[in-house]
Amino acid sequence: MESSRKGPLDGILVVALEQAVAAPYCSSRLADAGARVIKIERPEGDFARGYDTAVNGLSSYFVWLNRGKQSLTADIKDPEDAALLHRILGKADVFIQNLAPGAAERAGFGSRELRARYPRLITVDVSGYGAGHSYSEMKAYDLLVQAESGLASITGHPAGPGRVGVSVCDIACGMSAHAAVLEALIARGITGQGQHIQVSLFDGMADWMNVPLLYYEGTGQAPKRVGLAHPSICPYGAFPLADGSLVLLSIQNEREWASFCRTVLREPELTLRPGFENNNARVANRAEVDARVARELGALSRGDAAARLREARTAYGFVNELDDLPQHPALRRVTVETAHGPASIVAPPAIRDGRKPELGRVPAIGEHDDVIRQEFGG
Repeated sequence: MESSRKGPLDGILVVALEQAVAAPYCSSRLADAGARVIKIERPEGDFARGYDTAVNGLSSYFVWLNRGKQSLTADIKDPEDAALLHRILGKADVFIQNLAPGAAERAGFGSRELRARYPRLITVDVSGYGAGHSYSEMKAYDLLVQAESGLASITGHPAGPGRVGVSVCDIACGMSAHAAVLEALIARGITGQGQHIQVSLFDGMADWMNVPLLYYEGTGQAPKRVGLAHPSICPYGAFPLADGSLVLLSIQNEREWASFCRTVLREPELTLRPGFENNNARVANRAEVDARVARELGALSRGDAAARLREARTAYGFVNELDDLPQHPALRRVTVETAHGPASIVAPPAIRDGRKPELGRVPAIGEHDDVIRQEFGG
């Protein structure tokens, strides 16, 4: 059975033994590009289906990450279902799994065995911490990895570490897996051979932590938690306006600072004052600099502040609440169909040839059991 939606991955068959976020993120992007993705679920379904009921009674996570897939319920420990899965894999191009450490191997679906049996197959193992060390068997969820990777230590308010409010470790892992799969498909077109890909939540976030890590190793100092501010640039932070809203501004160089002083602060000579003359001085004198900026901006309305900042060509943005996002002029949305009716989600970031993306339907649990079992003789 082929998808009616065409794309660059049309004709590619992906089998995803997946749950939660990281692996479904990867496979959802493959589905968006036209691949046929068969999602293998337990009879009770991917547990992410139960995270919430916010989208017409469906989970917001599940609707976001499972559009365009087919759902097949199967028990990989059952010999008949395992045989069915092998028949599907015999025709598949990509196999993605993020079961608990060792579970795929114990069920006979380890990458080593599959790569020997199906040489053209690209296998993707998504784990929490990778393999070959003392953390390999550890269960890992996004917040745990935010803490273990050091991300939480540089996030939040000076009073204590904080959590990034979305599942960044899962997403970083899923993005890395998606890129690796595309590279492996290109390589297979040259060599005729598949690859074994390993991606972990920890590795994905550790890569994103390169700058703070290298900074720490080079200076002996970890970046400080400064909330909505920048540890090494000043002024760069959030300032309250007369109506209580917050504007976030960023000064990147001395030319921008001079323009800001002249146009926004109406004090061009401020660039000559000790403690204000260059970025290093301003960082050391942050309290006084921020106080001067706050005094001026605190007397302005949102509209007046925006007008001055635009005139000065200062980079700025408003610290919006979540209920401001649906009305944001830059927000792009797309409708996906679900078993409970249409749902409007944020559109994928990449715009191809100016076309609005066409995303597939979010499947109900086991919605494609009959058609897949008939097709593959199960």
